[in-house]
Amino acid sequence: MTQSVDTLVILGASGDLTSRLLLPAIGQLLTDQPDRAFALVGSSSADLDDDAWKKIVRTSFATVEAKGDAVERLLDGTRYVKADATSADDLKQLLGSADGVPALYFALPPAVTAKACQALGTFELPKGLTLALEKPFGTDRESAIALNAQLAKLVPEDQIHRVDHFLGRSSVLNILGVRFANGILEPIWDGLHIERVDVIYDETLALEGRAGYYDGAGALIDMIQSHLLQVMAVLAMEPPSTLGAPDLRDAKQLVLRATKVWGDDPVASSRRARYGAGEIEGRTLPAYADEKGVDPSRETETLAEVTLQIDTWRWKGVPFTLRSGKALGGRRREMVITFAPARQMPVGLKGTMEPAKLRLMFAPDSMELELNINGTDDPYELERTTLTADFGPGALLAYGEVLEGILDGDPSLSVRADTAVECWRIVEPVLDAWRQGRVPLEEYPAGSDGPKDWAPLG
Repeated sequence: MTQSVDTLVILGASGDLTSRLLLPAIGQLLTDQPDRAFALVGSSSADLDDDAWKKIVRTSFATVEAKGDAVERLLDGTRYVKADATSADDLKQLLGSADGVPALYFALPPAVTAKACQALGTFELPKGLTLALEKPFGTDRESAIALNAQLAKLVPEDQIHRVDHFLGRSSVLNILGVRFANGILEPIWDGLHIERVDVIYDETLALEGRAGYYDGAGALIDMIQSHLLQVMAVLAMEPPSTLGAPDLRDAKQLVLRATKVWGDDPVASSRRARYGAGEIEGRTLPAYADEKGVDPSRETETLAEVTLQIDTWRWKGVPFTLRSGKALGGRRREMVITFAPARQMPVGLKGTMEPAKLRLMFAPDSMELELNINGTDDPYELERTTLTADFGPGALLAYGEVLEGILDGDPSLSVRADTAVECWRIVEPVLDAWRQGRVPLEEYPAGSDGPKDWAPLG
């Protein structure tokens, strides 16, 4: 495990990611852990001074009601440095001015991050330097391999944090407790007892001004290739001996290495669509193709669905379907485990024969177990009932969990180099089929549940 960080340097400090997610998470972390101390340096190409930067930090902290001595210490000492993240001279000066062991957080577009990493390779880096990169990690399998090779020249793997904030969500971590701490579930967590698994992340949010990034990525790369594959890996992995970084990351990697498109058929096992004009919660939306900054000829999907198989003894024959979309009529963020139906029902019982389902929901974090029970009026008539549990919000925001790992030198919740490559390997057949036009790009009205002929999941 690497040593703790003394100075956190955020490249891209003037951007939306920093003010909307990173800074609130820092404020919450310091409020929750008042004994924690580190310096914060913001850097970007924007013309800001220390006072303007402190105002940004304080405003972001206010959104989570950050308070306490640790918060005030950081606010008093934080500073801003104007720099070009792709300039070796600027980066050398920036790191040279950092106290103690520094961490560089690249709150930058992937292409800029890659150039910055190349610049870092031209001079001697501070001892213990930690690098934190936002997804996507590369633009395909080959570029991910190249980026990993470049990073390996800079610092050891355990000092590289490929950030996937989904791994910091309490709901993902809750999987470990629900699955491994309950003898009623772990013995039946396999293909003999589970019929299918669906991981769904549907949003009512549309493009929201993110065309510069999203139109070059789409739902498959933005959500499935990164976040949802990580969730699937936690759901399906073999029990790790510990929750330390080596064991947890090994367990996820073994699952992903065994994962491929269902039936090796990316055409039959994937679907894509983009939203047309419609209305969501009283707000009228234009078609995605008409959104500002969108190039319609790219045929970027805003709804993607892929069915995968995991070729291990535990999961042989179980379809894992991952779906994510934007501008849909309802927000749905859940993992649905559908168990095999009962083999035989005694003669005389009647009513529903639906299989049991376990639902693990994201934000708010909760759990539902759907079962068949005897009816209240007629004990021979089965009814459906749902047992519910609320996990609570967790102590920290997702980015708070991620930043805590970066500051403490613990990469447990980050994506390892080989895992990043495997995620691209899994989706590449689908991406190729889509680029070749072998899977039609369908359309759905904004505010709907998706294309009419798509069967619902879960």
